[in-house]
Amino acid sequence: MDIDDYQQRAWAYDQHPDEPRKGITIALLGLGGEVGTLQTSQKKLVRDGDVHVDHRPALIEDLGDILWYVADTATWLGVQLGDVAAANLQKISSRWDSHDRPFPRLEPVTPAMPPPFDISRALPPARMYDGSYSPPERLPRRIEVYLAELDDMPGTVRPVVDGKPIGDRVNDNSHDPDGYRWHDAFHLANLATLGWSPVFRALLGRKRRSNPATDSVEDGGRAIAVEEGLSAMVFEAASRARMYAHSQVVDTSILTTCQRMVAPFEVSDCSALEWERAILNGCEVWRTLHDTGHGVVTCDLDTRSISVRPMSQGERAAHAATCTAL
Repeated sequence: MDIDDYQQRAWAYDQHPDEPRKGITIALLGLGGEVGTLQTSQKKLVRDGDVHVDHRPALIEDLGDILWYVADTATWLGVQLGDVAAANLQKISSRWDSHDRPFPRLEPVTPAMPPPFDISRALPPARMYDGSYSPPERLPRRIEVYLAELDDMPGTVRPVVDGKPIGDRVNDNSHDPDGYRWHDAFHLANLATLGWSPVFRALLGRKRRSNPATDSVEDGGRAIAVEEGLSAMVFEAASRARMYAHSQVVDTSILTTCQRMVAPFEVSDCSALEWERAILNGCEVWRTLHDTGHGVVTCDLDTRSISVRPMSQGERAAHAATCTAL
């Protein structure tokens, strides 16, 4: 595309064509903001390595926004981008010697993956949001959940606890298989790491019905919907970061969204670090379940830990028999 043609076409999208003072100010501030966005993207690439699969599309978008603001600024200042480009080449050619190296392939320069680092920074003591309730209304402090694909329904998962199926059969619910059927990993990571999961509290029959307000708010439909929404959001973000297989840093914007969404609930006192640990734990469990097709997930709420191991043949047979018997 001719650069002057781009400038003319870009002008059609200036939202303040009759307000010169506002127009040039927005163009200049927008240019600075978009450069900052590009700098942030590069910072994350250097810090985290090439973990974000959408880095190149985001780079193209950022550079495109910068180009638009440059073109808009030039228009407001009354100069053609073609003249600017020609003058710039004339300037640098009169000052610097050129080299004869071939033009590089248009690929982003990707830094080496940073070495893994320890994220074992101590979390606060485990929370117990239901400590004042009777045992039938408390979450179990330790639980094993058996997850496996069903033999008669490939791509469909059913969790089993204490020999009993819980919840619905879950598949990816997607035109493209993406592994969302294993998203219970995120609910279980919330349960183990945060001591909070209205989804699993409902599945386990541990709602705090003795307190109508708590039953309605903390254990009710809105809290369940929020956790399901967060799991979907985290899964989408993690999918763009290779499920954090090579990174132990979650973007702050994701953590902030989690904290904002749970602001009305008891888990609002959890820090960004705690949410980050829950997300990374969930991704680690998800990767194992996705790779093996089955697993036993152990949640320890007192130690705020979660682990997963493959099922034995006997455990897989028992799981299949339990789910088939329904």
